[in-house]
Amino acid sequence: MTTHLLPAPTARATRFALNPVRWSQRTGALVTGTALTAMVFLAVFANFVAINGLVTVDDARKTADAISGSPMLWIAGIAAMYIVALLDIVAAVGTTVVFAPVSRAVSTGAGVTRIAFAVWFMVALGQLVVAFTHLDAPDAALSNIAAFTSIWHTALALFGVHLLLVGYLSIRSGFVPKVFGILIGIAGLGYIADLVGTLLSPGFAPTFGLFGFVGETAMIFWLLIGGRRLPRN
Repeated sequence: MTTHLLPAPTARATRFALNPVRWSQRTGALVTGTALTAMVFLAVFANFVAINGLVTVDDARKTADAISGSPMLWIAGIAAMYIVALLDIVAAVGTTVVFAPVSRAVSTGAGVTRIAFAVWFMVALGQLVVAFTHLDAPDAALSNIAAFTSIWHTALALFGVHLLLVGYLSIRSGFVPKVFGILIGIAGLGYIADLVGTLLSPGFAPTFGLFGFVGETAMIFWLLIGGRRLPRN
């Protein structure tokens, strides 16, 4: 009787198991770094020019009039935010690829939490779309805008978990400077602290997450520069 043995897993098969999108670590790093860079510019425009530039806190009539006077700016801001959410998903995949050799389970968890954040963020953005349809009822429109902010701040806790996992992977990796991992971990704790503060005190204004830009910016530079030294296959 002839016994047929299954062939031993090849190196290519092993890499595919860790990296189902077939990106190399280098590609994952550069794609992620590029996506994050684009997100910065889009988020600045959407937040500070389009959305916050038209919203006056506690003044529903002024807010409704401002949006009615610049409808395309409001729509452009929402569109930019949706693109940011999609880029979050791209960054989630890229991050999973970069850190899969460190820990497949943890890197997958980091990717999943970022995708979950992106989906939750899209749900929040729906409130801005609804607000645009309620401009003839300013109080309702402002309520929708407040709901967007509340949902978004809650979603940021998921982003904080993502950053904690990335910080852990960075420290363990051996190819990312440990200080970057520590800074990313601190950023993650900041977002989670903001959610805790919001839950404990309804009037709490999220502030801890604002300090995360140091670690997040440092990681962008490492992905675009240091990521070029990662394996290309």
